[in-house]
Amino acid sequence: MSGSPEGTGPGREYRTAFDAAPLPMAVVGPDGHVVGANPAFAGLVGRDPVGARAADLTDLASDRRIWQAYRDVLRRRRPRLRCTRRLKHPDGRVLWVDVDLTPLPGGERTALLCVTDVSDRRELRARVRHLEMHDAVTRLPNRALFFERLTTALESAAYDRNSTGRIGLLYLDVDGFKAVNDALGHGTGDRLLTAVAARLTECTARVEPPRCGGGHLVARLGGDEFAVLVEESTGTEQLSDLARCVLAALQRPFELDGQQLSVTASIGVVERAAAGTTATGLMQAADTTLYWAKEDGKARWTLFDPERNAHRLTRQALSSSLRPAVERGEFVVEYQPLVGLADGVVHGVEALVRWHHPQFGTLAPNRFISIAEEDGSIVQLGRYVLRTACRQARRWQVDHPGSRPLVMSVNVAVRQVWDSDLVSDVADILAETGLPAHLLQLELTESAVMGSAGRPLQALQNLSDMGVRIAIDDFGTGYSNLAYLSRLPVSVLKLDGSFVRAFQDEAPPNPADETIVEALVQLAHRLGLTVTAECVETAGQADRLRRIGCDTGQGWHYAKALPPEGIAEMIALPALRA
Repeated sequence: MSGSPEGTGPGREYRTAFDAAPLPMAVVGPDGHVVGANPAFAGLVGRDPVGARAADLTDLASDRRIWQAYRDVLRRRRPRLRCTRRLKHPDGRVLWVDVDLTPLPGGERTALLCVTDVSDRRELRARVRHLEMHDAVTRLPNRALFFERLTTALESAAYDRNSTGRIGLLYLDVDGFKAVNDALGHGTGDRLLTAVAARLTECTARVEPPRCGGGHLVARLGGDEFAVLVEESTGTEQLSDLARCVLAALQRPFELDGQQLSVTASIGVVERAAAGTTATGLMQAADTTLYWAKEDGKARWTLFDPERNAHRLTRQALSSSLRPAVERGEFVVEYQPLVGLADGVVHGVEALVRWHHPQFGTLAPNRFISIAEEDGSIVQLGRYVLRTACRQARRWQVDHPGSRPLVMSVNVAVRQVWDSDLVSDVADILAETGLPAHLLQLELTESAVMGSAGRPLQALQNLSDMGVRIAIDDFGTGYSNLAYLSRLPVSVLKLDGSFVRAFQDEAPPNPADETIVEALVQLAHRLGLTVTAECVETAGQADRLRRIGCDTGQGWHYAKALPPEGIAEMIALPALRA
């Protein structure tokens, strides 16, 4: 029988209550030894505890902070100690207990030690946490547990000297999973997800490097999205091997409900140093790379590419600032001469817009026009370029009354025809600027013009009826219906630069190239059209195009795109170099 705390209580009834209490309790002397304990405490530790060190009986010395707090309570420097410890019961069971140490009143400097078994409560809490942190369908860790583990892994990899200091992530989804759900039902879809989870787990076990201390965590993040976290990655080769294994495993047919089901997956792979990496940043990179894998054709894995990502971020930045940039006046229009190949005289100019971006500098049209077409801002931008170009053409006409007026050629995107009243815009701008309609030429790409029908075709016809010239830009790059060409209100064909580049001075001439271009020129002339050759860079190219019968040329052989004053100087010249 354990000793009772005689002399420490007000009377025998307290000692009786102390001994009968089901809660394990002991009285600890100022030196840390047990001076009295009830039977419940003795049963907990499996021996008579009197005379033993209380800290040893309740595992208070294994944690430095708890040990210091324990000593402070015994010395009356701290009012109380509460902690949870793991003990081994005499029958072999592991117990989790709450330990409470409180100084007792009086001059003997003793303290009351109470121990509460919380194993059942802790186990219940663990079960609840497991349910909260695991996916109900696949039994894999869910998004919450994944991010918790990812954050811990990043901290450990960044500061642990024994770690590789790197981390890897595979982010994947099942291609066409929605179709499986829609066609076969959600029950089959869930069984497919469970089978996918099993194969992912199998792959991580197979590719796990024996020398690496880190582990692989497979998690379902939601829907058909899964992630494989590689702690203490050894490099991109390890992640690539794992991605190949996963891709091959998921491409094997699944046996579900007595039928074979074949699916594929797209995988984004990211591997990098943990230092300086955040969980959010890593997931953003993985999500971007998964998008690339899908964009590139699905059923593949793609490694994160910093340069490609930088281009994407730049594109996003341009997209978000494009509309306000028009209002801020960040766009300027330059002009490239269209020169008669026979006489060397400037017959017209093409308006080329440039963006003076405050962050990225001067940007050529190929950097932002496609973005403007995607988000619809091409309508606003196109209207600005058209107005600026027509105003400038009229200014040259007024300033040089004795010179031949220049034709102003302006590019038009097909979306401008669909998303705005292009005919009305052109009519208003011509009236506003005073430029005659026959001095305006609108250029549309071959694919846009040759496929025109309905509203676009009617708009082109109305513009032609106004006297505006219509040109087909980049002619020869698409799949033209040449018979359709005769029924379009077109005045000019602009041969794509790929034809002209074939006429290199240093290379032996290819008769086939010249034959093709000559045939196109002859066809255009028989249809009453004129032909402009783009990308004329040398005198040899200009000479061959002139002999073939091409009407005008455009390119660096004559001039790059120039500001308005540069064109003004050319207007006064009798002719440019042939």
